Amino acid sequence: MNCERRAAIAAAARKAAGWGAASGRAARLGAGLCAGLALAAGAAPALAQAEGPQAGPAAAARKAAAEPGVRRVARILVEGNRRVSDATVKAYMTVQEGDSATDDDVNASLRRLIDTGLFEDVSIAWLADGLLVQVVEAPSINRVVFEGNDALDDDALRGVVRSTPRAPFSRAQADADARAITEIYRRAGRYGATVAPKIVKREGNRVDLVFEIDEGARTGVRAIEFVGNKAFSDRRLKGAIQTSESGILGWLFTSDVYDPDRLEFDKELLRRHYLDRGYADVAIRSATAELTPDREDFVITFVIDEGEVYTFGDVTVQSDLPGLDGESLRDALTMKPGETYSARQVDKTIEALTYRAGLAGYAFNAVRPVARKNPETRTVDVTFRIAEGPRVYVERLEIEGNTRTIDRVLRRQFRFAEGDAYNAQAIAEGRNNLRKLGYFSKVDVRTEQGSAPDRAVVKVSVEEQLTGSISFGVGFSSADGVLGDISISERNFLGRGQRVSARVNYTGDEQALTFSFEEPALLDRDLAVGFNLGYVQVDRTDTSSYQETNAGFRPYVEFPLSEDERLRLRYRLSSDEIRDVTTYASPAIVGDEGTRYTSSIGFDYLWDRRDDPIEPSNGFIYSFKQDFAGLGGDSFYSRSVARAKGWRPVMGEDSGVVASLELEAGALFSLGDDPRVTDRFFLGGDTFRGFENGGIGPRDVSRVDIYEDGGTGAFSRTRTRDDALGGNYYAVMRAELTFPLGLPDELGFYGGAFADMGTLFGLDRTRYAETGPGATNAGNTVVIDDGMSLRASIGVSLFVDSALGPLRFNFAYPLLAEDYDEKEYFRFTAGTRF
Repeated sequence: MNCERRAAIAAAARKAAGWGAASGRAARLGAGLCAGLALAAGAAPALAQAEGPQAGPAAAARKAAAEPGVRRVARILVEGNRRVSDATVKAYMTVQEGDSATDDDVNASLRRLIDTGLFEDVSIAWLADGLLVQVVEAPSINRVVFEGNDALDDDALRGVVRSTPRAPFSRAQADADARAITEIYRRAGRYGATVAPKIVKREGNRVDLVFEIDEGARTGVRAIEFVGNKAFSDRRLKGAIQTSESGILGWLFTSDVYDPDRLEFDKELLRRHYLDRGYADVAIRSATAELTPDREDFVITFVIDEGEVYTFGDVTVQSDLPGLDGESLRDALTMKPGETYSARQVDKTIEALTYRAGLAGYAFNAVRPVARKNPETRTVDVTFRIAEGPRVYVERLEIEGNTRTIDRVLRRQFRFAEGDAYNAQAIAEGRNNLRKLGYFSKVDVRTEQGSAPDRAVVKVSVEEQLTGSISFGVGFSSADGVLGDISISERNFLGRGQRVSARVNYTGDEQALTFSFEEPALLDRDLAVGFNLGYVQVDRTDTSSYQETNAGFRPYVEFPLSEDERLRLRYRLSSDEIRDVTTYASPAIVGDEGTRYTSSIGFDYLWDRRDDPIEPSNGFIYSFKQDFAGLGGDSFYSRSVARAKGWRPVMGEDSGVVASLELEAGALFSLGDDPRVTDRFFLGGDTFRGFENGGIGPRDVSRVDIYEDGGTGAFSRTRTRDDALGGNYYAVMRAELTFPLGLPDELGFYGGAFADMGTLFGLDRTRYAETGPGATNAGNTVVIDDGMSLRASIGVSLFVDSALGPLRFNFAYPLLAEDYDEKEYFRFTAGTRF
C-alpha cells in the first residue's frame, strides 16, 4: 500500500473519531513516517543505478566525492491546497527549489508546515527531480459561539479566547481557549464551571466553533477564619484584607469569591497590618481555601504566628555620600525611640531620606534600612544607610492588560517617567497605588534590563475587574424610623479613573437626591476636582415647626499638603427655603420664612495620622472647616468647625481595649443680617448622646394662646411652644472606651462606655414681639434663654456585627440638663449595604 493511501486511511479514521484530520503530534508522526518511507523508496533505485555494473571509474569517483544522502531539489510540487497558495506553502518550508537537501532537511520542512496550524495533515515525498508536498487544509472558523453563559456575557469571553473567525481551526487552540474560559469563571467565583469545545461543519471547509458552557453555581466565601491571632479579633483582621465573606445579594460584588491571587495579596496585607503595629516577628504561616462539603462555598483559613510587640530602639542615619552627613538628616526621621515599631514609618523615612539626598544633588542614591532586633528588650534598632546607587535610568514603562482603563490612569500611579533615575522604592509604591485603586483584580510589576546595562524597562501587567456598583441600603433608627437609599456609582468612569455617583435617600423626615462627579488627578497630578449637586427636603415640624427645602451646587478642588495632610477648597451656591411654618411657631422662626440664596467659599483642612481608617486603635485625626457667605446672594456670615479625635490602646496592644477622646467646637458669626435658623448649629442624637436631635441649646418654650378659628374666634386654650432654634456656638467633648466582651469573635459582639459633655449657646437676638394668633393676648414679648448651660451624659453601648450590617445600641443617661431639653435614653441604629 503506497504512502498516500496510508495517509488517506489514517485521515479518514481520525475524522470518524470526531475531530477531523490529525494535527499536532499525531500528524507529525504520520507525516514523518510517510516522508521516511517515500525517501527510502525514492533513494533505492538511484543507489542501484549508481552502483550498477555499467558505472565507470569517473562515476565511481563522483560517487565517492558526493555527500551521502544529499539530493538536489529542482522543483517542489504542492497538492491538496485550496485557500493557501503554492507560494505560501513553499515559503514556510526550510527547503527551497534549487537547494540540495537531506532527509533531515525535508523532515524540518514537514514540521514547519504542521506548526503553522494551517493544515490538518502534511506529507512530503521525493520525486525524481524534487519533492511532492501533499496537504490537507485545516478548516477555517466561520464563527465563534458561546452557549450556556449567563453570568459572563459574550464580550467578556471573547476577550480571553484566541480562536477568531476566518482563522484556521486548531484543536489545540480550542482546548487552550476552553481552559482560559474556565479560568475566568473561576476568578468570578464559579469553580464548578465546565467548558466543552465543539465544531459544527459548514460548506466550503468551514466550521462553527461552539463553546458549550455549564457555569455551575457561584462559589462564594462562606467563612474567613484566623488561627493564632490574639492581639486582634477576627473582625479586625477581616477588615485588613480584601477578600470578604459572602452576604446578602453578594453577587453584586467580587470580593466575596475565592481568588488565589487575591489570597496571596491578603497574606501580604495581614503581614503589613501586624508590622505596622509593632509585631516585628509576625509570620503568616499559611493561607488555605477549602471547599465546603456541599461544594458550594470556600472556607478560607489564615494561620498566624504573631510574636511579640516591639518598639523602636536606637535610630541612626549613616551616609556614604561625600558632603552629606548622616546627623544632618536626622530631622527626616519619622519615628522616635520608644515608639511602637511600624514598617510604615520605616518606608516613610526611606522616602524622606531619598528625597533629601536628591535635593543635595544625589539623584542616584540608595537608602537601605538595617534592622537589628533585640528580643530581650523587645526593641528594634534601625540604621538607615545612604550610599550612591548604580546609575540606572528608566528606559520605558510598558503597560498591558488594561483593555478599558487608559494608560494615563496607570502611569500617574508611578512617581517617575521615562528617562528618570531608577528607584525601586518608587516602583513598589506605584504597585501598591495600583492595587489601592480597586480597578484591577491582579497587578504584576517587574523590571527587566533595557537596551543597555544602565537602562531598565518596567513592565506592568494588570487584569481588570468590575468597578461599577448598584447599592441598596436599608436601615432603622429609633429617631427616624425606617431608612432607605439607592445609589449607583462608577469608580472608573470611561476608564479615566473618574468617580461618578447618583443617590436617592429616604427617611421618615428627609428625602434627598444627590449627584457627584470627581476627577481625582487633574492633569495627571495629585489634584482632585469635582462637584456635588443636591436637592433635599427636610420636615422639621416636630422639632422646630417648619419644613426646609435646599437645592445646591458645590464644586471643589482638593490637593495634598504633605503625606498626611490634605486641603479642599470649595464653593457653594444654594437656594435655601423655609416653608410651611406652623400657625403657632416661634416668632424667631416666623421671621425666617421664605427663600434665601447662599453664595459662599470655604475650605476643609484634614490631618490624618490614624493607624486604620475604619477601626483605628492608635493615632489621631484633626480637621478644620470654614465657610464665608456673602459673595452675592442673601446670606452673610462666617462659619467655622474644628474637630480633633485621638485613639490609644489601653492595657496593652493585645487587650483589644481602645480609648478615644474627641473635642469639637463651632462658631457662627453674622456679617450682615442675622443668620437664619438653618445656618445655626444643632446637637443631639449621635452628636450628643442622651438627647434627641436638636434636643439641647436655645429653645422657644413660651406659652401661646390658641383660638378655635385661628385667631378671631373664641379663646380655646393655651399651649407651650417647643421649637429648637439652634445656636451660634458650641463645644463638645466625647470620650469613649471600647472593649471585647469575652464572647467568641465570630459572634461579633463587643461593648463600649461613653461620656459626652458640652454646650450649645448664643443667638443674635433673644427678644421677639409675639405675632400671629397669640399676639392678641396683650402683645406678649418672647424672651429666649441662649445661655452657656453645660450638659453632660454617660452611657454604655453594645456593638454587633450582624449579617444585616453593623448594629449599635446606646443606653444613655443625662447627668446635666435644662428643664426644656429633650432627653433620649435609648437609641438604636442599624444599616446594611447590599
